[in-house]
Amino acid sequence: MAIEISDRAREWVLVQGGVLTVRLSPRHGCCGGTASLAVAEAVAPDDPGAYRRVDRNGVILFIAPELVDEGLWVGLEGWWKFRHLYVDGAPLKR
Repeated sequence: MAIEISDRAREWVLVQGGVLTVRLSPRHGCCGGTASLAVAEAVAPDDPGAYRRVDRNGVILFIAPELVDEGLWVGLEGWWKFRHLYVDGAPLKR
């Protein structure tokens, strides 16, 4: 499984509870159409059985099956209370 987690993101996820979910999130256009964007959240999924679970460097990672071998990279940006995770390296899915 090719997914990398930056050191900053890993440390932040550990402080948040040590669980990371990477999934597709639909985005709707103003004139119709939908694209799914890969997102990362420091929470467990509602249905863990629908995800592949991996323990990686102390982080419990739940990854959506359609994103398993996409070559993803999870990073952390922002500062103070405004920090958030992001996913890079995944193409948009229609």
